[in-house]
Amino acid sequence: MAMATEYTPDAPARADVDALQGPSVIEFGTNWCGYCKAAQPLIAQAFSDHANVRHLKIEDGSGRPLGRSFRVKLWPTLIFLDNGREVARLVRPNAVSEIQDAFALIQASST
Repeated sequence: MAMATEYTPDAPARADVDALQGPSVIEFGTNWCGYCKAAQPLIAQAFSDHANVRHLKIEDGSGRPLGRSFRVKLWPTLIFLDNGREVARLVRPNAVSEIQDAFALIQASST
């Protein structure tokens, strides 16, 4: 699986997210968000070692049910899931090490 590069307005239903098997990351944000753009090199670097992790890059905003179901307030927010269960969350990450630590949590929980 490759890292997604653009936020998509097509979000899955929460029930579908909860049913995901294996490690996944949902990244909430928008393509025009400055914080989201600034975090992309960090996220890409961290994902380079985790090509097996599903990456859903979901456009968020007012009235978007998936983001509201995860109580997203700021962008980007990364939700790290193992078998549909939230294991870690990062809001506006500013270091690759933060993201790598969260990846370690979903890898550890799936073993």
